[in-house]
Amino acid sequence: MKIHEYQAKQILSEYNVPVQRGYVVSNQRDISETIQRVQNDFNSESVVVKAQIHAGGRGKGGGVKFCPNYKNALEASQSILGMNLITPQTGKDGKIVNQIFITEAIDIGKELYFALMFDRSKNADVFIVSTEGGMDIEEVAEKFPEKIVKAWISGETKPLRDAINKIIESLELSSIKNAYTFFENIYQCYNQNDCSLLEINPLVITTEKKLIALDAKVDIDSNALFRQEKISSFHDKTEEDPLELQASEFGLNYIKLDGNVGCMVNGAGLAMATMDI
Repeated sequence: MKIHEYQAKQILSEYNVPVQRGYVVSNQRDISETIQRVQNDFNSESVVVKAQIHAGGRGKGGGVKFCPNYKNALEASQSILGMNLITPQTGKDGKIVNQIFITEAIDIGKELYFALMFDRSKNADVFIVSTEGGMDIEEVAEKFPEKIVKAWISGETKPLRDAINKIIESLELSSIKNAYTFFENIYQCYNQNDCSLLEINPLVITTEKKLIALDAKVDIDSNALFRQEKISSFHDKTEEDPLELQASEFGLNYIKLDGNVGCMVNGAGLAMATMDI
């Protein structure tokens, strides 16, 4: 199950992971008050307005705007809330923006890439990091493959410690005092909330030499939702295909694809083989 950026940051905050702070808005009448609240609460004249949809590439589609003052923030918020946002991950039909996240602006010193997921080939969790933050990881892999570093949490006397130390060295964070605790807390968040993916892109070093999660993408293992009652309440049905949602209500896994031929199968492997044929 996917959750929104602001929900992911709420979870990370519970594990003392510093995040870019802000408030979510779902209707036009609350925009003005929320902008002023962000400016006052976080002592930040500049704000950032972010569309909340379950897709990456929001900035490329015009769904993320830096706003140096109240007037710009008001215009951006009114424009983004309710827009049909098209990104490389939404497809040509795009997605309607039902919520926006208005946040403080952060003075960025350097952008990094961070992800944590399960590697089935090694039966272990893996940290994936790069000094090339702010880019899609696929783009980094294509242009700078040597700058992607992986650290598996397995096979050592102190696997988590060793993996964290490796990524700290790779990202040149030895001088950042809270670096080890930062990544340790992220791993606890990932592990205890049954995440299948926890990605922060960009993870930033501020001009004050602090690590902050500027963005957050979190996917939860749907099979574990029975023990994640709070996270289950984050489910946003408006982000799902209506047919897939209807099928799930009857305990069926339905995936909408292009074309006019349907396949009814009893296993993922058989499904893929049938599609190939």
